[in-house]
Amino acid sequence: MDIQDERRRLLDAEGGDEESPSGLRSEQDAYLDKVKNGKLYLATFVSVLGPLSFGFVLGYSSPAIPELTNIPDPRLRLNDTQASWFGSIVTVGAAAGGLLGGWMVEKIGRKLSLMFCSLPFVFGFTVIVAAQNVWMLYLGRVLTGLASGVTSLVVPLYISEMAHERVRGTMGSCVQLMVVLGIMGAYLAGLFLDWRWLAICCSIPPTLLMVCMCFMPETPRFLLSQGKRREAEEVLRFLRGPDAPVEWECARIEDACDEQGARFQMSDLKDPGVYKPLVIGIMLMFFQQLTGINAIMFYAETIFEQANVNNSDLASVIVGLTQVVFTAVAALIMDKAGRKVLLSISGVAMAISTAVFGVYFQLSAQHHSNASVSSQALALQTTQVPHTDLAWLALASMGLFISGFALGWGPIPWLLMSEVFPIKVRGFASAVCVLTNWGNAFIITKTFQDLMNLITSAGTFWLFSGMCALNVVFTIAFVPETKGKTLEQIQAGFRGTPAL
Repeated sequence: MDIQDERRRLLDAEGGDEESPSGLRSEQDAYLDKVKNGKLYLATFVSVLGPLSFGFVLGYSSPAIPELTNIPDPRLRLNDTQASWFGSIVTVGAAAGGLLGGWMVEKIGRKLSLMFCSLPFVFGFTVIVAAQNVWMLYLGRVLTGLASGVTSLVVPLYISEMAHERVRGTMGSCVQLMVVLGIMGAYLAGLFLDWRWLAICCSIPPTLLMVCMCFMPETPRFLLSQGKRREAEEVLRFLRGPDAPVEWECARIEDACDEQGARFQMSDLKDPGVYKPLVIGIMLMFFQQLTGINAIMFYAETIFEQANVNNSDLASVIVGLTQVVFTAVAALIMDKAGRKVLLSISGVAMAISTAVFGVYFQLSAQHHSNASVSSQALALQTTQVPHTDLAWLALASMGLFISGFALGWGPIPWLLMSEVFPIKVRGFASAVCVLTNWGNAFIITKTFQDLMNLITSAGTFWLFSGMCALNVVFTIAFVPETKGKTLEQIQAGFRGTPAL
């Protein structure tokens, strides 16, 4: 093909001393050897201020709810039901934000979508700071949830469309790393700040995001999808450095865009290159929430109080630190170990830990039942009362769960969502996945306490354990390995056609 000859000529012109590549894989290696990653790292760092803001939103409820349930002002005091809504209503906003984000990335691009999503973050926390009643607290949480939903869709797309295959896994994993850093930051700040000052603190990252994104580029794939080749080459030259023959990468992306067509139509859902990755993306988001992670994180302090762990505030900070450490480990090894291996290890670890947590609550209930058999009144209260002697088991299982989740099922579903979809359906398909994720997050966080009352704490965690076992089976059977492949090669694999 003439275009292949042109690509080889471009590479040879940039590095005449190198051995002439004999195939696409050799071309990729020769090209990537000339790439400089400094500006890519900078753009990634700026964009992940969005997930950092998102993490502060998720972590905010854990220190704020105990304060708001005991606040002297009756207009702001939350009862148990209101506290449950305060924790979970953010996911309603996030589900709506996913739909909005899917529309925005196609209409105004990835960069502007990311800039605009900082506004509801700031407005939402401002409403919380100025709150005079419970409904203002709810509104602030919905607005920050809306921004979180847009962020959870846009940032993975932005990074995956800028990063090359050698570092895409690491860069994509930074999304979840910054989320857990935000959660831990909210826990730490909550030890020293009241709920209003904490909200002010949480508004700082989105403000920085808005300012810094002004100096960052749009993604080259979006520009090429809009027919702006010159601008796309300039962005690639900014991201790849002056030595890389960016015309080669630009031509490769442009060919893929031309083959896939310009616009998404509902009839495209019959295409295996569309429906296969869409089903995988939806199931990944479904299983991620059915591990029980958001229920556990939203109510981390409550779980530790049930486990009779002294100083539950500090325990939550330790949980956050564990997430940060193991998410960082996942980011470092993502492009070496691969996505499937880490997902499988993660699922096994979570299945074991939630099963052990169920055993802990079961043993605790039995211990209490044996100790109170002489009292009929106490015997009626044996369902959910853990015993201090078994607190180490709760800590161990929680630590294993958090570390396991952070290694795989935390970062990888979002990473794969940004890798597997063709560019023309990326907005629509990502919106469906985000809606699935946050819709399930709302259902689980809202019903978590009711579920524990219905089937006991032990039964709830055993249910989560069964879901974790199922996600391991799903991973092995259906999830493709995307390590070391370009986005175009991944999508060609679903279509069953040769990679460009």
